[in-house]
Amino acid sequence: MRLDLTPYRRSTIGFDRLFDLLETNARASAPENYPPFNLERVADDRYRITLAVAGFTRDEIEITAQQNLLLVAGRKDERDNANFLHVGIANRSFERRFELADFVLVEDARLNDGLLVIDLVREVPEAMKPKSIAIRTGAPLAAVDAAPADAAQAA
Repeated sequence: MRLDLTPYRRSTIGFDRLFDLLETNARASAPENYPPFNLERVADDRYRITLAVAGFTRDEIEITAQQNLLLVAGRKDERDNANFLHVGIANRSFERRFELADFVLVEDARLNDGLLVIDLVREVPEAMKPKSIAIRTGAPLAAVDAAPADAAQAA
């Protein structure tokens, strides 16, 4: 399926990043499903990502937060010397990328019972928050008389 966002790009301003994400995801090949994960909204400005990483230790997992990107990578050493009769537990390296909205930060990360829980918070700076503007009432503004100022400058 081809996703053409050209008409929207012509009539919108500042949505380039969103359109790029949509086009990139539409072009991507089969999505990677390992490790499985849950996305949860904990509160209006709080989110949680839970990844099932059974068999990984804290030292084998790396979490990197960049601007608008969260990267979770797990590195496992291949065990060639193991003499398994059957391997049913996925024990391979992985890399998961999560695109983050503006002002979303990693607050905490915990590994417990094979689940990696990453808590995120959206902290919008005060300058970016909506402000209510008070409407005042009163007498109309008086006209400014510029004549005295012009006379003082001429002298």
